[in-house]
Parts: sequence; structure tokens; C-alpha cells
Amino acid sequence: MKPVFLIGYMGCGKTTLGEVLARQMRLTFIDLDEYIEQRQGVTILEIFDEMGENRFRELETAALCEVAAMSDVIVSCGGGTPCHGDNMALMNQAGITVWLTTSPERITARLLLPEQRVKRPKFANLPDDAFLPIVTRELEARTPYYSQAQLQFDSTDIETGPATARTARRLATILHSQQETENDRTGI
Repeated sequence: MKPVFLIGYMGCGKTTLGEVLARQMRLTFIDLDEYIEQRQGVTILEIFDEMGENRFRELETAALCEVAAMSDVIVSCGGGTPCHGDNMALMNQAGITVWLTTSPERITARLLLPEQRVKRPKFANLPDDAFLPIVTRELEARTPYYSQAQLQFDSTDIETGPATARTARRLATILHSQQETENDRTGI
């Protein structure tokens, strides 16, 4: 199966849903940020601090090219991955792109969770009431990139294990159908 790229704003569920989806579909799950960290031997935060965002984006595109050449993988992309260079075109050409959507309010509620807040340096020291305006503004700015995805999928209902499993099954059904359509079109 071609790679499946999960895209969307932070907190939309790319990793949460992606891990369950990969297990259900018996595919390998790759978190692109973790992949970059393993390759570089440093954290994303250290890359930003020591090398700058431009260097991070170069490393991100190189990693994206590597995973785009793989098969049988579900790739959770960083929220900004589709918004730089030709990354969106690369993903659309190499595999199936899925934009995970949910409301800015739901994203904000997820980002406010203590375990999520620690993982997001951008939000770590902000007051709670600053989150929603930032999420809304950035989501709006990124929508032209995200909307280039081949599929759009509502990831609102992933707040519990059973709900995430149900949501993953729905997405798996759509992806299988998409793959069958692709196979029919190419004669595979």
C-alpha cells in the first residue's frame, strides 16, 4: 500500500489516531518528528534552537522524501509540514493524504491538557486564554495547504480508547476503498 500521510494542525489527532489506525491496518506507524529526531540524534527543539527553522525544514523535507518512498506506512506529519516547499505536492504524488479536521475549540481543549502542553514549547508558557486565538489564526493560515489533501476526515471523536478505535475503523474503511479505486484505475 502507498504511504498514508496524516496532516493537520497540532492537536488534531495525527499521532493518537495514526497509531491506532496503523495497528488496525497492520501497517507501520511513523511520526515524522520522531523519525527526524532519530536520524539527527537530537530533539526537534534542539534543532530549532541550534540550527534554526530553515534547517529544520530542510531536514523535514529530506525525511519526508525518505518515508514517501516506503510502502505500508501511516505517517503522522508535523502541523507545518504541508506548508513548506513542495511537501504537499510530494505527499499527494507519493501516497494518500488525509487532512484530519476538528474545531479550533476542540484542538484548544486538547492542547490545554497538561501532558500535551509540556510537549508543545510554543504553548508552554502562554496563558490559557491565549490558545484559542492562536489556534484559530494559524489554522486559518494553514487551511489553503491542508485543503490540498486528497481526503478530509473528522477527527473530533478520539477522546477515549474505544472512540479512537471506532474512528480509526471508519478511516481504515475509507482508505481501503481509496486503495481499491487506485488499483482499479492503474490496473493493479
